[in-house]
Amino acid sequence: MVIQEGGSEDEAIAALLHDAVEDQGGLERLEDIRARYGHTVADIVDECTDSYGDPKPPWRRRKEQYLKELDRSSDGGALVALADKLDNVRTLLRGIRIHGDGLWKESGKGPDDVRWYYGAIASKLTELRPGPLAEELDAAVAELDRLTRRR
Repeated sequence: MVIQEGGSEDEAIAALLHDAVEDQGGLERLEDIRARYGHTVADIVDECTDSYGDPKPPWRRRKEQYLKELDRSSDGGALVALADKLDNVRTLLRGIRIHGDGLWKESGKGPDDVRWYYGAIASKLTELRPGPLAEELDAAVAELDRLTRRR
């Protein structure tokens, strides 16, 4: 998605690594990425990271903080975040279609939480980086809203 949206090689690499810091090693992993792939990739991964420690802070608090920090995103950071969130929403939609309400038991979040977060982030990312990818995210979030309100 990043490449199709006109992203650079560094942005595509950052998209592949965007969850590595929060899921696989915190700040040590970020410095490893910086050493292997350079400052541009590491800076974008850093922008996309909402937690560096283990255990992670509560989900809602992390997401509220991440939303506040999006205003300072670089264009590359916003692009990677857009691609990530679109992929996440598409995965949620598929999960809802396959598992129905059982999906919520597995995730630890409810439909209200998910609607709030993805609605807020789609709005913010559309403002920061309007274009086809943002439009796709908006459409996917509208579908998520529709499916989760029906249940």
